[in-house]
Amino acid sequence: MGLADKAKNAAEDVAGKAKEAVGNVTGSDDLRNEGKADQGKSSLKKAGENIKDAFKD
Repeated sequence: MGLADKAKNAAEDVAGKAKEAVGNVTGSDDLRNEGKADQGKSSLKKAGENIKDAFKD
């Protein structure tokens, strides 16, 4: 996994956590769910990149 991809995935995860936290504070279920979805996408991308890396070796 390239450094840029790792940084992008980490940023997406942090943004998702922030959205979820704001949703919790404001009581916005939509924002909270959007944050969780962003985190899920980030996790899937990371898993996909890890699989690619495993096959490169």
